[in-house]
Parts: sequence; structure tokens; C-alpha cells
Amino acid sequence: MLLRIKKFLKDLLLFIPVTLIVSPLSRLMIFLFFYNRMILWIYKNKKNLLLCDFYSPLRDYEKRYLLYQTILHHHQLNEKQITYLEFGVASGKSFRWWLQHNSNSSSLFRGFDTFEGLPENWGGYDKGAMAFDLPDIKDPRACFFKGLFQDTLNHFISKNHTELTDNSSTKIIHLDADLYSSTAFVLSQLYPYLKKGDLILFDEFSVPLHEFRAFDEFTRNFYVKLKPLASVNNFYQTAFEVV
Repeated sequence: MLLRIKKFLKDLLLFIPVTLIVSPLSRLMIFLFFYNRMILWIYKNKKNLLLCDFYSPLRDYEKRYLLYQTILHHHQLNEKQITYLEFGVASGKSFRWWLQHNSNSSSLFRGFDTFEGLPENWGGYDKGAMAFDLPDIKDPRACFFKGLFQDTLNHFISKNHTELTDNSSTKIIHLDADLYSSTAFVLSQLYPYLKKGDLILFDEFSVPLHEFRAFDEFTRNFYVKLKPLASVNNFYQTAFEVV
């Protein structure tokens, strides 16, 4: 009986859409939903990390290199074969860091970016902000793919399937595209190629409606378990291991 009442009420609300009264508050309610999920996640996972500065009153973006160094040292990645995939290269600072700190000649470094700025508004940044030229990097292990991820990633996967399925190489997936749409797309497309021990780094993890939302939906919808390893800047940059 209760189920039938619920069905009747839902159908009635489709016919008489009084819920549209609160439509102007919809985005706020979505924000609060994911913000509260993020708070609960942080308080559940803030202990037993390799590195965690929570709570820190000020952000220091140079701390991201301390996070990289922590992951590099813990997993002894400086000489191991890695497949480094960075989504959101910008000027290439993080990309160069990983190139300089891994000496294995068989490692591969792949960077994806529009290099024309954000494809949509994000936070206080307008569409087109943060545009950079392709980094001038001569290392033969590195190459870049220019364009929207939705246009370049699947083509890359089809042409470079062996790179993604090489069990001798640890994948490091660095997500620095800021946007929910970009992050969710990348995670969904790379899901079949994840294996135990691969690493995923988020550069704006604690933005509720973007990277955190993409992470939260990905882990729930794909039944993926990601173990948090380290974080800096109050979980703004956070690293995970596939388990």
C-alpha cells in the first residue's frame, strides 16, 4: 500500500509540478549534498595517511610537490617503469616534475589538454581561462594530445591499448582538469584499464561539485575501491591507490 501511495504522489507531482517552487535552490541543495558527503568522507579518512596537513588555515600550492615526493618515495617510483597520464597539463609544471623524478627509460608520459583554456566556466574562472602553449619538452618519453578529452582520449586508447594494459608498468593518473565533466569522463573511460597498485591523483579534490563529485560517483557507480594515501591543502590535492 505504501509503495502504491508513493508512486501515485510522484506521478501527481509530474502532473502538478509544485516542486518547481524550490527550483532556484536546486544547485544549492546539490552543493550541500556533496559538501556534506565530502565532510563525512574527510573525517572518516583523515587518519593513517602518509601525509595530511588537515586542518591548515592557508593553502600553499607548493605542497603538491611534497605530496608527489611522498608518493614517489613510498612506492619507490623513481626508477620503476610508470605510465604517467596527466589530464589538464596547463604550463606543464607537474608533468615536468614527474619526468625529472623518474629515470626509467621505458616509462611513458602522456599529457592531455585543450591548451586553449577551460571549455566551460569553473568557479571564478571563465571559459577560456588558463590557456597555455604546449610545453617545450624534449624528453622522448613524453608526448601531448591537444583537444577536449572527449575528442582525444578514446582515440588514444584505441591506438595505444598496449600502453594501458602493460602489467609491468604502474599507471599514475593525474587529474588536474578541474571540471566535473572532464574528470568524470576520464575516470569512466580509464576504468577498464585500472589494476591494483595504480595511482590516481586529484588536484582539486575538495571542490564538492567537481572533482569530489566525480570521485564519489565513480567509486559508487563502478564499485571501485580507492585507498587514500596522502593529501595536502585540506584535501585539495589528494592521492589514491587502486586496491
